[in-house]
Amino acid sequence: MADAFLALMVPMIIFMVIVAPIWLVLHYRSKSQANKSLGAEEQEILDQLARLATKMDDRLSALEKILETEDPKWKEKAQ
Repeated sequence: MADAFLALMVPMIIFMVIVAPIWLVLHYRSKSQANKSLGAEEQEILDQLARLATKMDDRLSALEKILETEDPKWKEKAQ
């Protein structure tokens, strides 16, 4: 009886001391890496925002050109 108990106890101790901690670390590391990446919907929103920012930059450049032709010293006046 004691031999059977000892035969089960040694592998359990080895599992709990070596295998289980490594398993847990790898499991939670993979979970955190999965949470760091963007989902498809989030990536689409980010792309849309980037396109809107580019359009806004183009519009600002056009407005600056218009102001430059009407009043070359408009930047000095604005500051």
